[in-house]
Amino acid sequence: MVNFDEKMSKPKDIIKKSGIDRRTFIAQSAKCSACLAFLPINDSLENIASTFRDKNDTKKIFLKKGTCSQTFYFLLNREFKNNKEEEEHAIDPLAGGIMQKGYQCGMLLGATFSVGAESYRRYTDESQAIYQSVIASQHLIKSFTKKMTTTDCNVITNIDFSKKLSLLKMIFFQTGECFRLAKHWTSGAINAAHDGLSDKTASRPTKCMSCATELAKKMGASEEEKITVSGLAGGLGLSGNACGALAAAIWLKTLYRLRQNPEEPLSPYKEGEETIVAFEEETGNKYLCSEITGINFNSIDEHTEYIKNGGCSRLTDILAQANEVAC
Repeated sequence: MVNFDEKMSKPKDIIKKSGIDRRTFIAQSAKCSACLAFLPINDSLENIASTFRDKNDTKKIFLKKGTCSQTFYFLLNREFKNNKEEEEHAIDPLAGGIMQKGYQCGMLLGATFSVGAESYRRYTDESQAIYQSVIASQHLIKSFTKKMTTTDCNVITNIDFSKKLSLLKMIFFQTGECFRLAKHWTSGAINAAHDGLSDKTASRPTKCMSCATELAKKMGASEEEKITVSGLAGGLGLSGNACGALAAAIWLKTLYRLRQNPEEPLSPYKEGEETIVAFEEETGNKYLCSEITGINFNSIDEHTEYIKNGGCSRLTDILAQANEVAC
């Protein structure tokens, strides 16, 4: 892990040599980073990407896609031969731990969305599809934590995005760390996805529900979209992390916005601002599923019973209303 306190002299030296003031430098760096992350790839970046010589092309894809969440959504979709360009683009706001809040890593979120979509293709029964999606997300978490011991973006990167210099830290120091983690976890993510989607070791409850799927239903999502987000249940794989319904709501709103106005440039974090405001007002700024519900779910059956009994119904209603857009 890079010690940023010791290394901060580098950007200061750059500012001094450039002859521009500090505020202008930060503003220009932010604009540059946003363009690299969210605009379509151009020929010069393709040439840069082609210089990577790895056993896999994860770094090249990461550079092209711009965010960790979209990168792993794409990588696993490619593994499953699913073409989901719009859906992948719409997951950009979940990078940085959901709207840069620092919760579960975007790589995990992207992979979870992909196994959800694949579960929809494999299983026609909704409960079976939800069950396998949640189980697969648990396999992904287990594989990921073997590499990092934590799933939280702010712990992995040592970056607090609410602070002014956080973007500079990411630009100058941490991007390489994220690239390395992405490269080393690619094969593990693919193996975990396959294992989880075919895991039948535990008995499945007759009825399976996901808070994220219930939110998607209220937003008028398609059958495939409902299952795509199902692995987010209970804060992703019942882990108790940041609310899965919140992540699903932001993704769906962004996806619908892309479909309605495909020619209009996407402002990834602007798309989720209203959702975040409504969410924080309802939860009192609590983000973790375990804190919002007061429960650590030990099984899909427990989570299903909680949802069936009205758990989080008010929250999903509010999130759906905050995202009222036509599909």
